[in-house]
Amino acid sequence: MSRAEGGCHCGAVRFAVDSARDTEPSPRTALCHCADCRRCAGAPAVGWTAVASSTFTVLQGTPAVYRSSELAERSFCPQCGTGLFYINETVLPGLVDIQTATFDDPDAFPAMAHIQMADAIGWMKTAHELPKFDRFPQF
Repeated sequence: MSRAEGGCHCGAVRFAVDSARDTEPSPRTALCHCADCRRCAGAPAVGWTAVASSTFTVLQGTPAVYRSSELAERSFCPQCGTGLFYINETVLPGLVDIQTATFDDPDAFPAMAHIQMADAIGWMKTAHELPKFDRFPQF
């Protein structure tokens, strides 16, 4: 059984996802553009990897929980504030949505789709056309 681990910026919270059994859904990764995710993360989009709840374990620390709506809970590190997990049993039953960038190896979970594009910031729809730099450029 393979394992993917991750955690917050300061290391206070660590988690693991064990490879899914045949009866569980495979991890699914998407870039979410909804207004709630953007506001909670302070970012133009958030990468999420949905995994079966039964494959997910908090290894270290106790995440703080923010109820961002009647049905949804967002967990984050109480020390450094890193957003970590999203749980909504009504919309995503049996799944934990993990912020993809918090995995130690986020490349293991490549994005499969952009979602909630109706909410996307206008300039994100053309952001792929912007110049790309390996390091922060001098403007």
